[in-house]
Amino acid sequence: MSRNDALRAARLCKGWRTVEAAATAITEHGQQLLDERQFTVSARTWRRWEGERPGWPAEKTAIVIHDALGRWPEDLDFTTPPGWIRPEHHEEDQVRHKAFVPVTAAALMAGPVAPQHVDPVLIDYFQQQLEGHYRADMFLGPHDLIGTVSAQYQLIDKLLRSAKGETRRGLLRVGAAYAALVGWLYQDAGDMDGAAFWRGVTQEIAVRSRDPHLIGYSLVNQAQVRTDLGDGHAVLDLCEAVLDDADRLVPKVRILAMQQQAHGASLTGERGREAH
Repeated sequence: MSRNDALRAARLCKGWRTVEAAATAITEHGQQLLDERQFTVSARTWRRWEGERPGWPAEKTAIVIHDALGRWPEDLDFTTPPGWIRPEHHEEDQVRHKAFVPVTAAALMAGPVAPQHVDPVLIDYFQQQLEGHYRADMFLGPHDLIGTVSAQYQLIDKLLRSAKGETRRGLLRVGAAYAALVGWLYQDAGDMDGAAFWRGVTQEIAVRSRDPHLIGYSLVNQAQVRTDLGDGHAVLDLCEAVLDDADRLVPKVRILAMQQQAHGASLTGERGREAH
């Protein structure tokens, strides 16, 4: 009696009533799919697959089986070897990588770039544009704004390669605000990978600005991501780091940190830390 009933059932569903018919059909299918005339599966091999010890087919054969039967070998009771990763999973990794590149590209521009004069008036320009983005966020979805805002951050990053003195410090401050907005847009879109990356960018540029308010705000941003991830302990750690310098912070940042601290406490049940 056949032990691999899953493969046998799949064979019969295809109308291959015998193992000989299955071997002939899978051979023809594989030769056409792979464009390899030497590809063959013998009746003896198919009979073994339906037996007690089906073993594992070669990777090309696994692809042919999937294409012909619509199921991968591990779903047909073959003995899955250690380390087997479906080819479709490799494709998913490539898709994820391609999706990750646009997320990071605006913040990872290779340098150095050609020096240029940076007029201080650009700081006001970017601040006015940022206010417009905040207003637009109330009427548009995050996907409609991510490209625009991240492109402007990229321009700020480029200008920072040349800016000096107060102009540089002003661009660092406005750049942190842009990075924070991009991070929020990704978070609002449900893309936590993108959100975490841009929250990290926000923190980096805030530290470079040496502005304690922005540094505190960037840590609150990180805490917001951790709140959405349900990591209450990380939320508390980040908020406590902000509130350690509470006397130096503007009230807005202090209040935001306390709000996130309450979220962290609710996630962990650590009311004592919240009170502290």
